[in-house]
Amino acid sequence: MADKKARLTVDGLDDVIELPVYSGTEGPDVIDVRPLTGQGLFTYDPGFVSTAACESKITYIDGGKGVLLHGGYPIEQLAENSDYLEVCYLLLNGELPTPEQKEEFVSTVKRHTMIHEQMNHFFNGFRRDAHPMAIMVAVVGALSAFYHDSLDIDNAHHREVCAYRLIAKMPTLAAMCYKYSIGMPFQYPRNDLNYAENFLHMMFGNPCEEYKPNPVLAKAMDKIFLLHADHEQNASTSTVRLAGSSGANPFACIASGIAALWGPAHGGANEAVLTMLEEIGDEANIPDFIERAKDPEDSFRLMGFGHRVYRNFDPRAKVMKQTCDEVLAELGIENDPMLKIAKRLEQIALEDEYFVKRKLYPNVDFYSGIILKAIGIPTNMFTVIFALSRTIGWISHWSEFHSSPNKIGRPRQLYTGPSQRDYKK
Repeated sequence: MADKKARLTVDGLDDVIELPVYSGTEGPDVIDVRPLTGQGLFTYDPGFVSTAACESKITYIDGGKGVLLHGGYPIEQLAENSDYLEVCYLLLNGELPTPEQKEEFVSTVKRHTMIHEQMNHFFNGFRRDAHPMAIMVAVVGALSAFYHDSLDIDNAHHREVCAYRLIAKMPTLAAMCYKYSIGMPFQYPRNDLNYAENFLHMMFGNPCEEYKPNPVLAKAMDKIFLLHADHEQNASTSTVRLAGSSGANPFACIASGIAALWGPAHGGANEAVLTMLEEIGDEANIPDFIERAKDPEDSFRLMGFGHRVYRNFDPRAKVMKQTCDEVLAELGIENDPMLKIAKRLEQIALEDEYFVKRKLYPNVDFYSGIILKAIGIPTNMFTVIFALSRTIGWISHWSEFHSSPNKIGRPRQLYTGPSQRDYKK
């Protein structure tokens, strides 16, 4: 039931249109504009920035206050007390698991980490220098050709099995992309390692010797996964929901999310940070680039500062900064030239009146980019890791969509082309 009504008067219409208004648990009220179609009217909202396209119980963001909640839990508390797989369970089920539920969940994920051996041959069809995101779009979509025993989207158990498979297999596929690019053999997953440790093992291990994950780096990797797990109705999540509305299988839908994430305006932010640092090149050049960033006539922008959603601060950034400091201290590379540029930019952004006044604080992408570089992950793999992390958010929203009555997405348009005209020979 609607909590209240909005009354709309439109020039040319005699009647006042009443529209239902709904209130969520958090956030602004929403006006149900569906009755407008009966009056021959649509709403116009390019980018859907003022449109609630769905109802969801998974994640809530208040950008003005710097709040990010998963199932009602603040991201800072989850980052401090939880881990990635526990947050995966929370996003899928709406509640944190009991110790017994978590043990069973983790065990099930570990048993699904291997991929069908035939999929190894897929990689041979790509050039060695292919962008790993291009490979990820292809191989994730191809999973439906191997795991077609559970593709009934109306079956809750099938949806659950697909979710487990995707969470478990994404690190394996991501690491395979990297290994293929450098001509090294793929590493099979190890069930004796936790999620982050296993990913690092598959990335950096080799058959010649045992790989022992550094606990500080594994913890940092888990934090990166956790902090990127879900971010409400962003472009890639909305893409997954829209693709899912057609009844497409979940692997195809997640592949569509990967494709959307690949865009530099979405998933390439931490990669852009490293590109910017390379462009600056030396600490001595920082003042010139700072002045360029302040010049509205200059196209240069400091990447990794401020956020489109968070108008105050990115609540994930504080956690990531602490993790960044721990990683740099553990590896003893504080004097790396590029990292020194990054730390100096961070100091300026936190102290310079221009940046402080505009709340252009370092965001999660700034720190995660530095961490990934320090660990030794190449820049073109950054967005792949983002996709790995975000898969749980995508599949949770996809599953939520199919758990209740739904209809295929069909946005409207404001047509400004020619009116009807006759074809003349």
